[in-house]
Amino acid sequence: MKNPFPSRLHGTRWLRSVLCIAVVLLAACGRPVDPPGPAVASGEVRTFTGNWTMTGNRQIMTLDTGRQAGIFKLTGSLLLTGKQRLTAGFKAEVVGFSDTATGMTARSVWTDERGDKVFSELRGDSVAPGTLIEGRFVGGTGRYAGVSGDYAFRWQRLADTGDGDVSGRVVGLEGSARLATVAGGG
Repeated sequence: MKNPFPSRLHGTRWLRSVLCIAVVLLAACGRPVDPPGPAVASGEVRTFTGNWTMTGNRQIMTLDTGRQAGIFKLTGSLLLTGKQRLTAGFKAEVVGFSDTATGMTARSVWTDERGDKVFSELRGDSVAPGTLIEGRFVGGTGRYAGVSGDYAFRWQRLADTGDGDVSGRVVGLEGSARLATVAGGG
């Protein structure tokens, strides 16, 4: 029978090739595993600060005596800081209604990198720049199921094209969240 490895050098190349193929196959077959975050005990309160930038559109209707009503939809990035933040970042969406006589009310959904969501209600005296806007967590999905707590910020308009497109950011975002279930942190 002929030796399948005529030289030691050929056998070494063959072994390297097999090992390289095995490494590639293992890497291709496995889903990356997120590093474990700190355990979150049920009822633990997490405080955070953050930066939130948004773009979107609004529609304004002028009513009698200069009163205005409007609807708006904004999307953007929300980055949280603090040792006990919920996670590092979210995609954030807000839809709302404002009326110069009654104030602003809105709903927000924050979606993390895993697809888990945090829901909140927003209220403020207006949507004018610098007005205090307060948010209250009303639940979530996945690791944020049952979340409660609140946060506040001030809106700063960066651009308003006059045809409905707006962009802005929040200033002084601070809050705390109480997680109802055991979850991994970020």
